[in-house]
Amino acid sequence: MFKHLFKLIWNKRKQNFLFLSEILVSFLVIFAVFSFLTYYYQNYSKPLGFEYKKVWSINYDNGLLTKNNDSLAIFYDNLYKSLKAMPQIEEVSYTGGNFPYSNSNMSTGVNFHGKKFDHVNNYVVGTDYKKVLDVNLIEGRWFLPEDAVTKNKYVIINETLKKEMFGKETAVGKLIGNYDDKEKMKIVGVVQDLKANGDFWPAGNAMFNQLDTGYLKYNSYILVKVRESADATFESELYKFMANTMKNSIEIEHMDEMRDSKNEVTIIPMVIFIIIASFLIINVALGLFGVLWYNINKRKGEIGLRRAIGASGNAVSYQLVMEAMILATMSLIVGSFFAVQFPLLNVFNIPASVYVIAMLLSILFIYLLVFACSLYPGKQAAGIHPAVALHEE
Repeated sequence: MFKHLFKLIWNKRKQNFLFLSEILVSFLVIFAVFSFLTYYYQNYSKPLGFEYKKVWSINYDNGLLTKNNDSLAIFYDNLYKSLKAMPQIEEVSYTGGNFPYSNSNMSTGVNFHGKKFDHVNNYVVGTDYKKVLDVNLIEGRWFLPEDAVTKNKYVIINETLKKEMFGKETAVGKLIGNYDDKEKMKIVGVVQDLKANGDFWPAGNAMFNQLDTGYLKYNSYILVKVRESADATFESELYKFMANTMKNSIEIEHMDEMRDSKNEVTIIPMVIFIIIASFLIINVALGLFGVLWYNINKRKGEIGLRRAIGASGNAVSYQLVMEAMILATMSLIVGSFFAVQFPLLNVFNIPASVYVIAMLLSILFIYLLVFACSLYPGKQAAGIHPAVALHEE
């Protein structure tokens, strides 16, 4: 049976070339769509790693502040106490500019036993940073005030970096080198990954450094966790207080709104891409339907002859559907050859599982599409009366 079908397909190879090309293009487009969707879904399904609700960021211009370290330390300590004393504020923490959902990025590299790990997100955080964002510790502890005067600098790493550097071994107490491997840093804790760039992006490697007095002259961000009672009136009062204290420009942002903005940057292009791909698939489906319908009309004599010598309507329908499925398989073999290069070459540094899942989903989608497009023409062919078909020929 299959040998006969392959012979029929080969004899009509010129007519089938358009069908093969449409299937191949459809597969590649669907593979791209499913790759994006699988990648984003895998990232979205992972825990966020922190709590963003009721967290506000205060961005201030520190240009008018003194640059003396001792004076700055006293100033910021008084500011911290004043903010913490406000009844609508639960927790306060100074932070570098690259806190979650900000548009700032700061990265570095670390060394361990001669192996270098690049593109490590480097966060400079205050002692109460964990309390403000409810960061989840999975190993060790968070920073203490006395950690700022230790021999080896204390750092905290995230779960992803811990797995890459130490695997299943414990990370607490290990010494790692800085970018040039000239200074040693001691790991005191491991935190759950923080998806700082939005719900649809991975956390990546991350390291947390304690904000000390030497960094205060460069600092211009404060994170505050407010209570449910904090409203627009309190925000206005907080703005006036900070403006009077800093004698300069102030900006207050809500982290939940910042999260929505980050997610929109990913969602909107993806929705546009899916809409364009959907129109393409609809056009391809109509094209496949038309090609199959045209082939049936051109093969009425063949169909009538088969019916005349005893073939059932179901057998005729089965033959046409199987021809379409075999053609789809031939196109999918070629398409899969190109698709499998993505995980083999580690394109875009995306996990191989994303491409494998996307390829399997794309193959299933194409088979369903071809089957749906060939089913109705096949049934129409099964209903052709042999005498009518032979008479027309």
